[in-house]
Amino acid sequence: MKIQALTRTDQRCLYCGGGGYYQLLLGGTETCPHCKGTGKQSEKEED
Repeated sequence: MKIQALTRTDQRCLYCGGGGYYQLLLGGTETCPHCKGTGKQSEKEED
């Protein structure tokens, strides 16, 4: 059985969409912990 990893050709972060932050429901923003605010997908994904 093959497992396919999620990747994008434009290398934007898959979690925040390249913005580098999340919009919180109660107002304000928070830095994306997956890309650390850069908005770019890291070369090596850590679990």
